[in-house]
Amino acid sequence: MATINKNYSKLSANYLFPEIARRAALFVEKNPSVELLRLGIGDTTEPIPEPIIQGLRQGVEALTKIETYNGYNQGEGDIRLRAALASHYLPLGVKLTPDDIFVSDGAKSDAGNIQSIFGAQNVVAVQDPAYPVYVDSNVIAGRTGQFEEGRYQGLVYMPCLAQNNFFPHLPEQKVDLIYLCFPNNPTGAVANKKQLKEFVDYALKHRAVIIFDAAYAAFINDPELPRSIFEIEGAKKCAIEINSFSKTAGFTGVRLGWSVVPVELEVEDGPPGKINQMWRRRQNTLFNGASNIVQQGGLAVLSPQGQKAVTKLVEFYMGNAAIIRQGMIEAGFRVYGGDNAPYVWMETPSQLDSWQFFDKMLEKAGVVGTPGSGFGPSGQGYFRLSAFGNRENIQRAVKRIQDGLRF
Repeated sequence: MATINKNYSKLSANYLFPEIARRAALFVEKNPSVELLRLGIGDTTEPIPEPIIQGLRQGVEALTKIETYNGYNQGEGDIRLRAALASHYLPLGVKLTPDDIFVSDGAKSDAGNIQSIFGAQNVVAVQDPAYPVYVDSNVIAGRTGQFEEGRYQGLVYMPCLAQNNFFPHLPEQKVDLIYLCFPNNPTGAVANKKQLKEFVDYALKHRAVIIFDAAYAAFINDPELPRSIFEIEGAKKCAIEINSFSKTAGFTGVRLGWSVVPVELEVEDGPPGKINQMWRRRQNTLFNGASNIVQQGGLAVLSPQGQKAVTKLVEFYMGNAAIIRQGMIEAGFRVYGGDNAPYVWMETPSQLDSWQFFDKMLEKAGVVGTPGSGFGPSGQGYFRLSAFGNRENIQRAVKRIQDGLRF
């Protein structure tokens, strides 16, 4: 008799983004004359730049001729793209080889799948609030207990609040897997090198592994802030880094990302190279590799012309972030982030909880944001606004909030 994976039943009832969509749809049904302005999900809106489109076209054209047609590629990714990604890290002072790098169909997939190569008994610590896939993938894998009073039993939460400048304290107990994301989604906080070194030192001492989500690294304006955990000495022995083309090149629907699993990485029961070998086996067993067409687009992103175009896209979205940040400050909100990350994190006013404020913003301003509590217990009482959007709509949304929700 077939049975189900009962860990799915532990998942909290409503996944964040479908619940946002449900409430927004209900509002539109009741208020058909109101045009909703969406500053919620971090989905890009600007067209993919022409130099990158040319790369995608080259990928398509290659399939039209027998001389250039290609079928299956390496599960790890096109060697040309992996070599280009290794070169991409050199200006940061980080030396990688193509063997350290694995191309995928996006950071979310890797963030969810990477836990599968670690033992079921590993103790997991998660920066809180956090992107839901870190927690949910470990719930499904059976590393947590039940969901009670807003948190999963057995999971170590590392609170990130205004009181600690949204950077977590080290776990008090020994943990095995540590999830960090900087620039952070949702808080917009960015770690400095000293802060990251504390976690690297902890991981080296306890033979733990840091899973570091750097999907928003390109949005860092401050040259003193690290864009990769591998800028920290010793990190290759204890960290995996996940990154993406989604937000920088407009590939949210195109799908392309990569993970760095250093050959030097070692764990308590495995020598250097073992984790790299296991991830290679996992990818080649369960994944046929990212689209050849899309990988050609990725090569175009990393070209000099592509990087110039990407820089303009990043500057555009960060311009949106500045508009939102300043507008919310003028409206009387306490605001964080938005300077080195494309997200603005704000405290909900008048002791409203996150979902109450979501409903009020919907009702009073016709604007959709993201309730902080959807990212974890430490997100309660906070709210996220996304800078990914059309400039005119961003300005209109800010004006509506100022007019309808001043505090």
